[in-house]
Amino acid sequence: MTHTKREKGSTTKSKKWILRHVIVLIIATIIGYLFLISRAEWSAMHRYNRAIGDVSLILVAAAMVIGPLTRLIRKKWLRALLPYRRELGIWAVVAASIHLLIILIGWVELDLWRLFGFEFHPGLQRYVMILHGFALANAVGIIALLYGLALALTSNDFSQRRLGPSVWKFVQQGSYILWWLVILHTAYFLYVHFLDFHRETPEPNWAQWPFAGLVMAVMLVQMAATIKTWRQKQTRERTPTHGIRNTN
Repeated sequence: MTHTKREKGSTTKSKKWILRHVIVLIIATIIGYLFLISRAEWSAMHRYNRAIGDVSLILVAAAMVIGPLTRLIRKKWLRALLPYRRELGIWAVVAASIHLLIILIGWVELDLWRLFGFEFHPGLQRYVMILHGFALANAVGIIALLYGLALALTSNDFSQRRLGPSVWKFVQQGSYILWWLVILHTAYFLYVHFLDFHRETPEPNWAQWPFAGLVMAVMLVQMAATIKTWRQKQTRERTPTHGIRNTN
């Protein structure tokens, strides 16, 4: 009987896990399509590159904000979203990997020197650095992806059991570092990369203001949740605890 109940529990958990993945994938696909059609005037490579990169950013932001929101708003439906953080993180890493592949194949044409800001100089017959910011931003992006892969590969019950609760929690807290690496990488390409006096500056990307708003929103929610948690802790510490008096 106990074995049967355990099997049923495991089956139910697997179904919920698959359902969460399907839901996140559908949402990510819809968001990606909307980003894609919003830049119809761009070349195909840049449209797909930017759209999939933006999907990764949105998924990471969602994963970062769910936890703090549950501390601010005590609603059952919101707490039900907590398990989705794993799937959001996993698909964010998948999207970031596709984003990198598009850049490697479509932008730098599998020339890793170009990925880090170098271009071949015919006169010198060697590669020279010409895009310092491009190199730094891509290095940050690759570090973020590697960080994300480590988090995604350990976002499962098996890793939690093998690493132990304290170590697993420490590893997963690296998501805050991942979030800021993603912000730095995205901000460079939104605000800096195309500001070059050697070539015509294109029209500003419409995502500049929404990106700034998204980052500010996540920061404000995290700060508000931290302040609320701190105040609750202070209140508990100040509240006297009355034990059983010794009547002897």
